[in-house]
Amino acid sequence: MEIPSNGNVKDIALVRILVYLNRNRKTGTLSLTTPLFTKKIYFNGGDVVFASSTYEDDRLGEMLLKAGKITVEQYDKSVEILKASKGKRQGAILVELGYLIPKDLFWGVKYQVREIIQSMFLVEEGDYVFHEGELPTQEVITLKNSVGNLIYAGVNRIVNWTRIRGEMPHTDSVLRLSEDPLSLFQDIELSPQDKKILSLVDGVRTIKQIVDSSWMGSFEALKVLYVLWAIGMVEEAEHGKKGADQGKDQHMDEGIISLDDILTPYTTEEEILCKKIEEAYAHLSSMTMMELLEVDENADSETLKKSYYRLTKEFHPDRHFSADDYSIKMKLTAIFDALTRAYNTLKDEQKRRAYIAALRSRKQEEGAGEEAQAAEHHREGIAEFKKGNYRAAIEKFTRATHLAPKNAVYLNYLSLAYSKFPEHVKEAEEALLAALKIEPFNAEFHSHLGLVYMKAGLKKRAHLSFQKALKIDPGNEKAKKGLEQSR
Repeated sequence: MEIPSNGNVKDIALVRILVYLNRNRKTGTLSLTTPLFTKKIYFNGGDVVFASSTYEDDRLGEMLLKAGKITVEQYDKSVEILKASKGKRQGAILVELGYLIPKDLFWGVKYQVREIIQSMFLVEEGDYVFHEGELPTQEVITLKNSVGNLIYAGVNRIVNWTRIRGEMPHTDSVLRLSEDPLSLFQDIELSPQDKKILSLVDGVRTIKQIVDSSWMGSFEALKVLYVLWAIGMVEEAEHGKKGADQGKDQHMDEGIISLDDILTPYTTEEEILCKKIEEAYAHLSSMTMMELLEVDENADSETLKKSYYRLTKEFHPDRHFSADDYSIKMKLTAIFDALTRAYNTLKDEQKRRAYIAALRSRKQEEGAGEEAQAAEHHREGIAEFKKGNYRAAIEKFTRATHLAPKNAVYLNYLSLAYSKFPEHVKEAEEALLAALKIEPFNAEFHSHLGLVYMKAGLKKRAHLSFQKALKIDPGNEKAKKGLEQSR
């Protein structure tokens, strides 16, 4: 469902806005304004990376004081220096004074960000607006928490019965486990009582029946359901089907996926996981949909679904939060999306037949016209790029480079398309470096690489790239301008 870019949280719950921005991998700033304050959440590719607030009690010093990390005397001393200094941050002052070590400061900033975000869930009426686009360069803290966990913690703070009742489906509604692996396998640390309530969601019981069947008070049980519903792990069952029929559908799925499958963390050593991700990503464009889902052409619907759930759990994008390399998340997202596209195609008999027929036809034509196909994909990519359809352009340019991997021009254009997305700077760099291996004395490629590094904030690398470009072509205006900006 499309969410307006501005409105009021009394009409559209904050949780819905956050889920929408996360699922659609938006980059930009979400502001929530009340007469008392404005609080902001910064998104990068759907991930929450920072938060800020004009409310005095949300300042870092106040947060550290309340968390017991500094004393009142230390707080007052830092404020005194802060008022006398120009441009210094309170956190840096606390470290300089020896009141905090850098590790504590980093913890404090992360704690501050979480507290700001979680406090926003308590706002019942306030204007919100989402400004899509690049983030302020000073917002550099990356939050190592999934959006699901942030929502889970924020919603748990809500204690207003009327609000919870009003935002949830009617109590006569039947709930079932989500059919979306992206929601089902998110990295969320559920409490024991949440897990027990989740076990009562069977596609047959209504919200009222689940609450009545629980061992806790009605409000507490409804709140747990609200949390599970808010983060998307449970959803309202389809209208027009009787509970028994819905339950039959869910019980059929239990042979494919159980509650244990959902709640048991997928454990793989990080080094092994990273190798699997790199390998899968490297072969993504060359694998057929059957190879991707690890099934054959004649796999039945149950086999397809089992394989799909198993693989989407293994390659769920939430798993990147434990990795130091942020590009891992982008690769997981690409793999997850490819798995979903493959499953949606192969589970439909008509689409499956059409895909297999096209695959066989394409294999027959391979070899003879690959260069012509690459050129066509490149032309189509340029057309999409000019329209501003950069993701479509990436897909076209990727196909062109796959068919003609030694064509440096194709790689350069692929880099140009990737550079339009802050989260794909690494891919933009990789494409250009591959182009420069083929044409090491191309001044335009070196100049473009400098611009990519500038976008990533790597001024030293950018400076070197612009210098290389000018050595090759002293009259290169782009490199001249870039050299000045990178000083």
